[in-house]
Amino acid sequence: MKSLPSKSVIVGTAGHVDHGKSTLIKVLTGIDPDRLKEEKERGITIDLGFAHLILPSGILAGIVDVPGHERFIHNMVIGAGGVDLVMLVIAADEGVMPQTVEHLEICELLGIKDGFVILTKVDLVDEELLELVTEDVREFLKGTFLEGAPIILFSAVTLQGKEDIIKVLDEKAKKVREKPIHKPFRLPIDGVFTVKGHGTVVRGTAISGEVALGDEVMVYPQGILTKVRGIQVHGKPVDKAYAGMRTALNLLNVSKDEVERGNVVSLPGVLKPTQWLDVEIKTVRKFSKPLKNFENLLLYIGTSEVLAKLILVVKNELPANEKDVAQLFVSKPIVCFRDDRFILRRPGTNETVAGGRVLLAVTARRKRTKPWEKEELLFLAQGDLSEIAYYLIKKRGRRGLKVEDLSYSLSIYGQELEDIINSLNEKLIIIPEGETRYLFAKSALAELKEEILERLEKYHQANPLSPGLSKEALKSRLSDEPNHLLYERALYQLLQDQKLYKDKDLYLLPQYRNIKSTELEELKKKVEQTFLKEGLTPRDAEEILLDFGDKYYVAKELFKLLQRESVLIPVTEKLVYHRDILEEVKRKVFDYFQRHKELTVSSFRDLFGGNLSRKYLIPLLEYLDKEKITLRVGDKRVLRKPLTQVSTTKT
Repeated sequence: MKSLPSKSVIVGTAGHVDHGKSTLIKVLTGIDPDRLKEEKERGITIDLGFAHLILPSGILAGIVDVPGHERFIHNMVIGAGGVDLVMLVIAADEGVMPQTVEHLEICELLGIKDGFVILTKVDLVDEELLELVTEDVREFLKGTFLEGAPIILFSAVTLQGKEDIIKVLDEKAKKVREKPIHKPFRLPIDGVFTVKGHGTVVRGTAISGEVALGDEVMVYPQGILTKVRGIQVHGKPVDKAYAGMRTALNLLNVSKDEVERGNVVSLPGVLKPTQWLDVEIKTVRKFSKPLKNFENLLLYIGTSEVLAKLILVVKNELPANEKDVAQLFVSKPIVCFRDDRFILRRPGTNETVAGGRVLLAVTARRKRTKPWEKEELLFLAQGDLSEIAYYLIKKRGRRGLKVEDLSYSLSIYGQELEDIINSLNEKLIIIPEGETRYLFAKSALAELKEEILERLEKYHQANPLSPGLSKEALKSRLSDEPNHLLYERALYQLLQDQKLYKDKDLYLLPQYRNIKSTELEELKKKVEQTFLKEGLTPRDAEEILLDFGDKYYVAKELFKLLQRESVLIPVTEKLVYHRDILEEVKRKVFDYFQRHKELTVSSFRDLFGGNLSRKYLIPLLEYLDKEKITLRVGDKRVLRKPLTQVSTTKT
């Protein structure tokens, strides 16, 4: 197997059709990137072409030749993903053209940060025109990431500038940050073919991680599990391939018909297909009309091209040269990472309208009517990973967030994921269940414990004689059903802190522990006696019950029971008498009517010593009327029933 260079970079070409991109690559590498018959016949690049060369420093430069013709811009977008450096090719005899402008803007939208300009076909123009074109190019580059970049004069005929290009390319390649090896391997597929005797081969630019012979990998979004039976880097067999390399993988037991451009080869369990993306987008400097909310656009991300609906969170349209947060709903499931770059184009018009980056790789639909949605998206765009991770965990509240779901959403894995979780250790509760770990904010546990106590308190107040609630019955009374793991943790801690008591399978507050039957009878008797002692002038019932202190709620329930048993009788809402007191009142009234025919308020007061206030006199008289013992006639009362029918016992 061939040994690999210590570093590799991906260099992309950009520029208008027929400005000499493919010829330039052939001169630099000796490889013709136009591999299709139609490309050779028509003299233009239709699909992506690839070549490579070893730079003087030993760095492997993989070169992606992208189409310049406007009809094949979608292939240019696919090829530009993963590019570290761009060579903007402009023909000296034509200067800046429409696709020159569009290609450069696409490179900016994809986050490409460095590169240089090559003026080709300089042998076709004189010195004066060459100076004018060069000045025009410098003016065109102002305000772009290529402002101030080297402009190299090149001729494929005389080979002028070839050594300068290689020198500048080498210098810039040294400064390129290596792609993340620590992240899981990802290879967006831009080509699928069959090799006789070997089976299906997929190719693409590895954008993260590494892969080795025999590794188990998965094709997404289909979820096809397979193994790597062969690896080639720029046509040479190798044992391993790394991020930044043009890589071909021979996949075991996978049919060519099962895989297509736009799919991604990665490790099992790393990616999760989604149709919703939270994104940050920036519109191009100039386009035909503003982007509309719910407009259908073509989304280019990785090597996939898929129809997507743009959903603006607050606005109804987005004008040119503006940045905002939004959502994309894609017509079929895709896979991506947070911070992956994308391009948006209008279908059928060959117009690039926007680009941006993914904020959450796995999310759900947001509602425009909720004002905090935009604030949340802006936070996702600006906060650091630890802050965002804690926010997502806290947002899940009592339901908790699986570690793997946090990983999917933020595209963090392995040690990086563990480091972020550890950095939040003081704010989190981690509860394992089998191989799955759930993350909760400590505040969620504290709030759950507080609500459990509140709900039990209310239950006890309403049902003081109840022995308590079962685990499920208590859970059903909570405002938001918690994850069973957090619920168990809350109950356990409340029991340990003696804020909760468990009697067999029932939970209750310690102050409401079930009273024994003898204690209950004693308390019931005490309630009855208390009301009996109040006599003819009882205080308000609630005031009497408050005298029972911590036994108030039980006493109140017994008070209700005594009313149902007709031991305590409400004369008004607040005045409640013991039945013996009322029987005594009836007896005295009965005796009075044996001697008199009429009863006045004054004579009724005299029956009880003359000290009874109207607060009690009037309710008692009305009670006698209600019981049909007396009948009010003007200001007096007469006996309503014959004496033989008057009973002094309420039935």
